[in-house]
Parts: sequence; C-alpha cells; structure tokens
Amino acid sequence: MRKQILFLSFLLFIGSFALAQEKKGITWQDIPTWKYMQGNSFKISPDGEWVAYGMVAVEDNGEVTLQKVGDPESKKTFKIGHTNFPSITFSDDSKWIAFKEYPEFTKKKPENGKGPKDKLILVKLGTDEKETFENVSSYSFNGETSSHLAINLPKDGNGKAKGSDLLLYDLNTEKAQLLGNVTDFGFNKAGTHLAYAVDGANEYGNGLYLMNLAAKSTTVLDSDKATYRSLNWTEKGDAFAALKMVEDKKYKQDHGKVIGVKNLSNPTVTIYDALQDSTGFDQTYTISPNRRPMWSEDLTRLFYGIHPLVAEKKEEPKKEVNEDSVKMAEAAAMKKIMADTTIKSISDLQKAIAKLDSGKVDNKKDNDADKPDMTIWHWNDSRLQSRQQVMENQDKNYSFWAMYDVASGKHIALQDSSMLSLNILPKHRYALGSDIQEYELDINLDGQRYSDFYIVDLQTGERKELFNKFYLPGYASSPRASEDGTKLLYAEDGHFYVYDIASGQSRNITENIPVTFVDVEDDHNVEKPMIPALGWSSDSKYVLLRDGWDIWQVPLDEKSEAMNLTGNGKTDGIRYQYRFGLDPEEKGIDLTRDVYVRTYGEWTKKSGIVKLSPKKKGGLEAGPESLIWEDANISQLMKAEGAEVYFYNKEMFNYPDQIFVTDASLSDPEQVTENAPDADKYLWSAGTQLVDYETDKGVKLQGALFLPAGYEEGKKYPTVVYYYEKLSQTRHNWSNPGFGGTGWNPNVYTSNGFAVFIPDIVYEIDDPGMSAVWAVIPAVKAAIETGVIDENNIGIHGHSWGGYQTSFLITQTDMFKAAAAGAPLTNMISMYDLIYWNSGGGNMAIFEASQGRFYGAPWENWEAYERNSPVYHVKNVTTPLLMLHNDKDGAVDFTQGIEYYSALRRLKKPVVLMQYKGENHGLSKLENRKDYSVRMMEFFNHHLKGEAAPEWLEEGIDRLDLEEHLEKRAF
Repeated sequence: MRKQILFLSFLLFIGSFALAQEKKGITWQDIPTWKYMQGNSFKISPDGEWVAYGMVAVEDNGEVTLQKVGDPESKKTFKIGHTNFPSITFSDDSKWIAFKEYPEFTKKKPENGKGPKDKLILVKLGTDEKETFENVSSYSFNGETSSHLAINLPKDGNGKAKGSDLLLYDLNTEKAQLLGNVTDFGFNKAGTHLAYAVDGANEYGNGLYLMNLAAKSTTVLDSDKATYRSLNWTEKGDAFAALKMVEDKKYKQDHGKVIGVKNLSNPTVTIYDALQDSTGFDQTYTISPNRRPMWSEDLTRLFYGIHPLVAEKKEEPKKEVNEDSVKMAEAAAMKKIMADTTIKSISDLQKAIAKLDSGKVDNKKDNDADKPDMTIWHWNDSRLQSRQQVMENQDKNYSFWAMYDVASGKHIALQDSSMLSLNILPKHRYALGSDIQEYELDINLDGQRYSDFYIVDLQTGERKELFNKFYLPGYASSPRASEDGTKLLYAEDGHFYVYDIASGQSRNITENIPVTFVDVEDDHNVEKPMIPALGWSSDSKYVLLRDGWDIWQVPLDEKSEAMNLTGNGKTDGIRYQYRFGLDPEEKGIDLTRDVYVRTYGEWTKKSGIVKLSPKKKGGLEAGPESLIWEDANISQLMKAEGAEVYFYNKEMFNYPDQIFVTDASLSDPEQVTENAPDADKYLWSAGTQLVDYETDKGVKLQGALFLPAGYEEGKKYPTVVYYYEKLSQTRHNWSNPGFGGTGWNPNVYTSNGFAVFIPDIVYEIDDPGMSAVWAVIPAVKAAIETGVIDENNIGIHGHSWGGYQTSFLITQTDMFKAAAAGAPLTNMISMYDLIYWNSGGGNMAIFEASQGRFYGAPWENWEAYERNSPVYHVKNVTTPLLMLHNDKDGAVDFTQGIEYYSALRRLKKPVVLMQYKGENHGLSKLENRKDYSVRMMEFFNHHLKGEAAPEWLEEGIDRLDLEEHLEKRAF
C-alpha cells in the first residue's frame, strides 16, 4: 500500500513538473485571443447577492459571467460576441439582469455596414428564464420600480421620420408595447413615469408625452410641428424639462422653447416661448439646443441655454432689366459715336463699340471670383488659429445660461460674452462665473493662468465680482462650492480660504495649522501649487484637506480647531490618498457614516484601506482603523447599493486583477472573479524588488525592479529600463498582456526573460534632460548592485516625455546597449515654437509652466534650452536607436523625430525610424500596434539577447519590397 502511495505521489510530482514545463513565455501571437476582465463591466446587484462581469479579447468573442455571491455552483457564462466594452445592467429590484450580445468576431468587415446587429439578453436572476431581443441600440430599466424594460430598436433605411421604435417590455406580464418614432426617452427615479418625445414622418404626431406606467395611461403634454428633445428629469424624479425646437427658414437655427413639467399625477406644463417675449428676451438670440434645460431644485425656475441667431444666407434676386431703357441708352451711345470726329478708321470704330459693350448692364454679382481657402494668423490673436480651428464646432455651439422664473413669467440672462463660463452651484441659489479673456493671450504664451471670478444671484441674475486676475497655479486653487451652495473653498498664496457668499467675507482656514498644504513635491515652474482638497462634508460644516501625507478635518466654526485625523502619515511614510465614494447619491462626504480611505506606503509601495469613524457630536474621530495593508495594489472599493456587502480589487505585477467580496470590516474576503483565465498557461515575473538610490543632486528616490520569469538568484539578466517621471508606485500593478499604443508591456517582457527596471525621476528647473541623467544613471547603477541586471545588456525605452529622456540619455552616456524612443522631443528650441496639434495650442505654455520646466523662452534662456536638447549632442551617440514617430503626431511634431533621425543618419549612427502613416502620438490601429510591439521586442532581443537581427533591422526594406514584407509579418 505504501509503495502504491509513493508511486502515486511520484506520478503527481511528474505530472505537476510536466505542467510546469509546459508553461511558456507569452508571445505577441498569443495575445489576440487572450481573455481578460474589462474593468468597468463589473456590476453588483443592488441587494449585493449577484455579480456579473464581462470578459473580452482583442480578436476573439467575449462572454458575460453571472454568479450568485458565495455560491460558485451558480456561475453561468453567456457568449456575447466581440466587443471591447460589454454593456451590463442589473434592475434596481435585483430580480433581472440585461446585457448586450454583439456580432461574432471576424476580420472581414461587413459590407456597407449591413452586418449582424446587436441583441439584448434579459435574464431573470436565479432561473433559467432568458429572453432575446433583436436589433437593439440602447436599453433601460425603469428605476426603483423595475417593472419595465425600455428597448430602443433603431429602424433600418432612410425614412423621413427621425425617431425609432421604442419597445416597452412589461417584466411581470411579459407583454410588450411598441412606441413609434421615439427620439428621446427617460424614466423618473422612482420608475413610475416614462417621458418620451416623438418625431414622425412629415412631423405628424410630433410631441412630448408622459406615460403613467402603473395606470397604463399616456398624457399628451404638447404636440406641434416641431422637434422635441433634451429630456432631463430632476434628481428626485418629480419633474422634468425639455426643449421644443421650431424651424424658421429665415435663420440657420431653429427657434427654441423650454418646456417644464411637474405635478406628475396631474401634469402642470410650463412653456416658455422666447419668440413671443419681445420685451424680456433679446430677439437676436434664441434658446439653444446645445444645453439641456433643467429645473431648479425648488421647481420655481427653469435653466436653459441661449445663443445668437444667424440669418440664413439668401441668394440675391436678379435685378430686373428695363429693355426699353437699354435700347434708348444704346441708341444714344451710337449717336455719340457717329458724331465723334476722332474716329478715322475701322479700327477706331471697333474700339469705340468695344467701349460701348463694356458699359452694358451686367446682371452678374459684383464679385463672382472663387474665394481663397486660407487662414490669417495675427499676433494679437488670444488663441492660435489652430486652436480656434480645433474649437470651432464647440465655439459655434456655445450657449449662455439663462433662466425663466415661472411665477413671474420673467426671463433673465445669467451670462454673456463678458463671462464665458458659469457653473450653477448646489441648491441653485448662486452660480460661480469666471472669465479668462483678458489674460488668455498671456496664458497661451507662458502658461501662467489667471481668471476673473464672479458670483451670480440666481434669483435676480445680479452679478458681483469675486476675484480679479486670480492666480491659478493648479486646479486645486479654484473656488469649490460647499454642498449647500453658500460657501466657496479656494486657495491663494499657499493657504486655503472659505468665502461666505451671503456675507461676502473670506477667512483663512489653514494659517494656524502647523503644516503646509502646498505641494512641495511639484517640480513645475508655477508658484505654490496646492494639494487638492479631499472635499466638503455633506453638511457643509467641515472641509477635509490633505497635506500630502495626512488628512486634516477643518471645521468652519472659528471656535473649533483643525484636527489631524490620520496622524501617522508623515512619520510612517504613509500617504492617505483619496476617499472611496461608496454611495453614488451621496453629496459631499457624509461624516455621519464610516469613511474609507486608500493608503499607500511611499517607501514600501504597500497599499490598503483604512476606516475613519464618525463622532456623536459631528465630524470624524481621529485615528484610522487599518483594514487592509498588503504588498499589493488595492485601488478600488465598492459597495452594493442596498446592502452591507463590499467588494475590493487586488492585483500584483504577476497576479491578475481580481475582485473580492467581504463585509464592512473588509475581513475574510472571498474571490468572486476569474480574470485572465489562461494565466496559468504562461510564465510570469518571479517577483519585484525595490531599489533605493540618490540622484546626483542628493534626492532620495526609488525604482521598481521586476524579475524575469524563471529567475534564478545569482544569474544576471538582460534588462529594459523604462521611465516617465515617477512610476515606482506601479510596483504592484498588473499589466494586462495587450498591444499598447507605444509597443510597451512590462509583463510581456518579463514573461520572455527580461528584467524590467522602472526608476523615478525628479526635475530641476532649466534642466529637464540633465535631470534624467542625474536620476536614471545612479538608479541603474544601484539596480546593478542587486545582481539581477546584466550590466552589459541594458536597454532603455520611453515614449513621449519618456522618449525625450531616452533620446537625451544616449547623448550623455554609453552604459546602454540599445535604446527605443517613442515620439521623442529632440530639439527644445524648435519644439518651443511648434504647435500641439491635438489641442491646437502652442507648446510655449508647456515649456514655461508645465512639463518642459524652463524659465522663459529660448531667446531668454538659450544655453539651458540647448544644453537639454538631444539634437545638439547627437555626435556623442554610440547607442543603437529604434525610434517610433508618426506623421500625424499631434503632440510631438513629426519634425522632431525627423530632425533627430536625419542628424544621426548624417553621422552614420545606427538608427531606425518607424513611421505609421496617419497615426497620432500613439498607435491606434490594431495592425500597427501589433506590428510595432513585435518589432521593438525583436530590436531588444537582438541587442540584449544576441538573437539574429531581422532583415528590417539589419538592412532595411526597400519601398518596392515593403508590401510583401508587411504581408509576411501580419498576424
């Protein structure tokens, strides 16, 4: 018997060894069918008893997994075809789930877009009941009642009707009602009513309708030859607003009317027709379709957008010609010619007649020449013409806020062209206006931001200036409203202030707190940027601030003192980073309930969750309770809407992101997802190490070293160094195997025998390139001391700003055997004057107040710009370089890559430039992402592992041979 057991154990050992031997490094060819959990698709039923999530693949069909929490046997899997973003929804009563099924994956695109259509699958939870609906675009359960499912069924063809069919499916009776030509619809929160707009052929039956679902009755709220749109329910679901747009052939835009509906049991309909309000409404404007109308919280006012009318350009009527007058004029002219004694020959007569012809009546327009297609760039333009082009549609569709007081019947414009931004504050008593027009030119030149701010009274429309030329070193300094809408939190000159709108008084709330709330680690050239506040309390009595380490509870009551809630942040190197919002309907931070906060170990890279508990007298107790603290990445916490059931995610560099279920204590978690089900087939990194080092300027930093799969202590490995400012915090991040837009995936590299090292970089003003030298080289030297890195086979890679660091580093050191730079900045002088085409703005502000980190322009600081430009040190390069730069790069102009490539080529340095036609700053087309991912690894395999160089790298590919070359490599 003992022999049998030993033999069985031996077989098991051999079997497990064989399985281990079967594992391999994941290849790029494995990735198209690699299935993974699409993060945003994870859904929780409101009662916390069910979860569902979508699994997708780049080039394969996906699936939806449905499971009852705590019951693995209940797990069901549904095929959903091919998609990147599964659509999954639970009903509010936790009895139903609906999700979309997409067409099957195929590389052959359907002709004329007439392939299979999306379907909707409806499943009754806990049963095998399933219903399928064909040809579905969108769907929605009816809120809290959950008695109906609305399904939008788009029509095929090009009928005159703008609307499509809306199927209203009764979940209890399984009967369906079809509503035709619906353009817009929405349920109220309770799910008792459905509002919808109809737009039929020839405008027959166009109108706004309200259906009482329980009574099965429909009320016609308004009907006309008009377009009804932009339905917008109040948050409570007790009223809604909509727009009614009426065509006017004299103008390019329709005339707008605002409709407000309340008292749902016996609807009260308010219609404000601006066209009929000749005394209160500026008739050169109309109500805009580009802003959704809404009720004020007290249902006394309607808010909506207005914009100028533009007259339709009409063809000028042809001028009528009086033929008799023409004949008389011609006879008089001829008589004059006959009397002209200067005419001596036939030639003279012909010339005289020609003059007569040129004087005839011309019915053509004054100028029928073709107009040029051009742009005028003026030095006084506050925004570059390129920026204006990018913003053209937004500018055309811009509208100003206005309101209509229902009781008084009065329209009030709340903003105009002198105040281009307006935010309506909570409770709808005040609005915060702002305008940068006076400073916009300078902002776009040097990046230092200023704005004027205003308070607008939403009862009278009166505007009052709050700040003039207010400095904004960052978003955290901007005024932020309290949850009752009566106060503003803002920052100025390194302190936070609270402004009381009613009294007009400000108070410094941080001057007596013994820490600074300035982000002292921000190394951009702006003055006193602040650490963003955690937020206002729900009762508007407290503000929660962060000093970069701890969380401070600051009461608005001047008699009470600020309290450090967490206490040990700075002393223990723990950053209390952000709060988990568990209730989607919560306003502000509810201090009457437990508050959960994400924690991060600055020097350990651990992460976790702590709980802050409420005090009976208000506010939170000092002293956090640590619930999770692990050598892993814990970045998400969720809660079932109607139950004390909690979910959090956990991942490590070699452990796919999974979600766990637990209770409020976050103890005894149970895994509920099976992300990356094929992960066990492949080899992954053997683990991670932290590497401590000091920059050449004496700054203490860290890098994350990712060990290769199959790592053996004492053995050295080829290594790729990757960087982008600070990234050591990614030590525990799982990198899902995929084709990124830059060709980089650290998990794929470690799976294939590379070590990966990611060091942090901090910056000195006027030395962004040298800062990389001062940080990366000491970091790599420290990493070599671990014994993991083969110092003779180190490559470097970065993209965009990281590409700049790469192109610069190889001009300053020869310690790297190969380098890959994606979309690199290479000439800081020429780059300064170029355009960031994706936004249309200039690069100047980026250089002087953002990532560039220079003081002033090149002509004011020439030596610093030149010192940090790779192209001016190109003669020093000895490292083989692979560059990725695309001709339509809208962030780093293609000329930057060409300039560096051409200089290296002139010096006969080994450089290969990969250009993918039509691509932007990163690769978007799948075929291009596949191609470059493979090429970059081939490049590093050759230089760092000694593998044979592929033909494209060794000799290049002639233009005439390129098509055949690409066909052979495609997969």
